[in-house]
Amino acid sequence: MKPKVLVTREVFDETLDYVGQHGDVEGNQGDVPFDPETLARRLADKDGVICCLTDRIDATLLERCPRLRVAANIAVGYNNIDLAACTARGVMATNTPGVLDDSTADLAWALMLGAARRLTELERRVRAGEWTGWRLKQWLGVDVHHATLGIFGMGRIGQTIARRAAGFEMKVLYHNRTRVASDLEKRLNATYVTKDELLRQSDFVVLQVPYSPETHHLIGAAELKQMKSSAVLINSTRGGVVDDAALVAALKNGVIRGAGLDVFENEPKLNPAFLMLDNVVLAPHVGSSTEATRRAMAMTAAKNLVAALAGGTPPNLLNPEARKR
Repeated sequence: MKPKVLVTREVFDETLDYVGQHGDVEGNQGDVPFDPETLARRLADKDGVICCLTDRIDATLLERCPRLRVAANIAVGYNNIDLAACTARGVMATNTPGVLDDSTADLAWALMLGAARRLTELERRVRAGEWTGWRLKQWLGVDVHHATLGIFGMGRIGQTIARRAAGFEMKVLYHNRTRVASDLEKRLNATYVTKDELLRQSDFVVLQVPYSPETHHLIGAAELKQMKSSAVLINSTRGGVVDDAALVAALKNGVIRGAGLDVFENEPKLNPAFLMLDNVVLAPHVGSSTEATRRAMAMTAAKNLVAALAGGTPPNLLNPEARKR
């Protein structure tokens, strides 16, 4: 008998076809998000699940899913999965690192350039008919080239962002939980600094840390006050890393110049005050959202799931201890 698999959100046809070759698949191509009760009911008799950041996989859910052996997340981040609870029940959890690094880095740069040159604000003004002619001091932005870029989190995506900085001849600073190898620092032309030094020196601060209790509100009112008044904050990692209420106040009061945001606390219910501000570029959590990348992410999750259900070790296993159980 084939293992039973639930795919919680709409995926590409080739993903369903691949999983269908190895299991009995229940899909959700209507793409209506499952509430916790529906997810638990649908998963009760399943051996595996391909899930997304909108699905909470925790102890409460797992108690109702005794057959579940693998939760394959279509994302590199996995703060929607309680790894400890999965490990305790022998449920392997996987993610999709690597395949989305370039696309996510590109989006961070799009936010940076858009915020620096006020592109979304100026597009609104053009569409509203407010542009009546050229003036020397009209709608001035700030330069990205030769500026100082500060990166919080020098993992795969942080490194990809740093490599792109060379084309803009930027000075690159970074802060990480652990300092990266010296040869990598040389290749990236990046200098390790403390958190406080990064905030004080950077013209652009880019966040690329995973969300966890330790990184909750990594950037709050105190950190924003340490930044240059001309600085721009970019959050393209996870909501909750920034205290959004504090950021709104900082943008309103000129504590920092601007921001570019792809993620928010309590998304998609973002703080409505952001919508009233001209000095913030807003995007709807689309860091990895190119067709090629999203196809690769879905297929990576599918291969992780199939490997686990076949009794092997998934390529991107997050909790090896679970396999022993």
